[in-house]
Amino acid sequence: MISHIDHLVLTVSDIERAVAFYSSVLNMEAITFGAGRRALRFGNQKINLQLLGQEPRNRAQVGSGDLCLITRWPLEQVIAQLHCHGVEIVEGPVTKSGACGPIESVYCLDPDQNLIEISRYP
Repeated sequence: MISHIDHLVLTVSDIERAVAFYSSVLNMEAITFGAGRRALRFGNQKINLQLLGQEPRNRAQVGSGDLCLITRWPLEQVIAQLHCHGVEIVEGPVTKSGACGPIESVYCLDPDQNLIEISRYP
């Protein structure tokens, strides 16, 4: 029935700060769609950004996100990229269970304190 994730939505306190983090640190492509909405594209997926207080269903909270992003880079290179941008590793590298089996992961926080897990399959 379900084949993959198309997009997800993150509530943030500052759209441009979030765009800067995800595009500069994680190399996602910043895009604009609809009536000036911002998103970040990677692979065949995207993250839509919504500003706190302007979310259509008023249920989201800043910092409540927990994302696992898959990389093809060696984790040492990911860690170096994060450190280059002053991003602290909050956990890892550690072995976790991914959707397709064991993964090696490192964790950091985005500017709104959303937990970002960056993982690689062996």
